[in-house]
Parts: sequence; C-alpha cells; structure tokens
Amino acid sequence: MDETLKEENPSPATKEQSSSEAITNEGSPLKAQKKKELPEVSVVRNWKEYLGESLLIIFSVVLALGLTEVINNINEERRTKEVLHQLKEELITNKQAEEEQYAYHLQVLKNIDSALRRSEFAKKFINDSGEIDLTNTIAPHGVLRHDLNDVAWQVAKQNNIFSKIDLSTYSLLTDIYANQQRITNSEQEIGHVLLSFESRKPENLRTTLILVRDNYHGWAVDRAPNLLNLYQKAIDKLAKY
Repeated sequence: MDETLKEENPSPATKEQSSSEAITNEGSPLKAQKKKELPEVSVVRNWKEYLGESLLIIFSVVLALGLTEVINNINEERRTKEVLHQLKEELITNKQAEEEQYAYHLQVLKNIDSALRRSEFAKKFINDSGEIDLTNTIAPHGVLRHDLNDVAWQVAKQNNIFSKIDLSTYSLLTDIYANQQRITNSEQEIGHVLLSFESRKPENLRTTLILVRDNYHGWAVDRAPNLLNLYQKAIDKLAKY
C-alpha cells in the first residue's frame, strides 16, 4: 500500500528534475531554429498564364510602335504644312516683285527705242570712248529691278514635300521657278553683250542696243505675263496652307 502511494506521488526532487528538463528542451537552439523555419511555397503556373503574359508584352510593344508612328505622322504633316505655307508666301512676294519688274522692263524697252531713234541719247548710253552709262540712260535701276527668290522652293525639294501634293501642282511650281530662273538669267546674258569688246565700238552702238533689247524680250519681258498668271494659279492651289 505504501509503495503504491509512493509511486503515485513522486518526490519533490523528481518533480524539479522533470521541470528542469522541460525548460532545457524548450530553450535549446535546435528547437528555436525549427520554429523559425518557414515552409517553402512553390507556385505552379499553367500555359494560360504564360500565354496571357506573352500577349500583354506583345500588345505593349505594338502599342508603343503605333503611338510612335502616329506622333511621327503628326510631326511630318505639321512640317509639310509649314513648308507649303512658306512656299505660298514666297510666291506671293515674287509675284509682287515681278509685277513691278515687268513694268520696269517695259520702260527700259521704251528707253532703248528712244536711244535707237535719237543718236544723242544713244551716245549717252555708250560714249565715243566706249564707256557705258546704264543707270543714267536706259536702265536706271540696273538690268533687273528685283531678285526673284527660290529659298522656300529649295527647302520644299529637300524635304520631299512634293510627294504630299498632286502632280499638277508640282508641275505648275516647276514651271514657275524655271521661268523665274530664265528671267534672272537675263542679267547675265545682257551682261555678256555689254561687256564684250565689240559692243564698245561706236560703230556698233546701234547693234548693241538691238541686242540688249532682244535679250530683254527673250529672257524677261515676253515671258512675264504668263509667269504672273502661273503665280496666281499656284497661290490659289496653296491657299489652304
């Protein structure tokens, strides 16, 4: 009976020993490490998720390219309008200059006719010493009254603007600037006549006046009316710019 009671009621020393072992086991590094370790989680993805991500990347790239193309087209259209506007303004300016120049050249021709009729006036143009006085006789403002510009035309060609306009407009502009250049060339052609040795001889005075007159007609005066009409047509075609 007493032995049974002893087994059921262990001694205080035995209890303390059991408590100490429990504390030691709970506070050991191995136990703490096991508590801190987290379980590894692996995500399993199916083919639909991979396909969705791939489509999203493709869509992003296509969208970026599309936006870039749109922006480039907007900038190109704006540049085209700007260049064509400058071209129209140049045509307006050249038309005004050629109107004045045409009237001036008609007066020059009248002065040449006067020199052909009046020998004393002709001798003021080229005297017996072969000296020329152009500005005080037949052409007071020189061979040309104005320069006809082609800066905007050159810029338009460099920017390939003509791929944005119709063929008839391009042909019209080409004709205009070709005729402009011919009128500008009149200064060089008449200069060749006046600067030649033969033109300075008194006996060739009448021939020199006739050659100058013919060069004015051929290079400038006779083509001016048509050029003025072409100017107006081109300005009307470019009116929206």
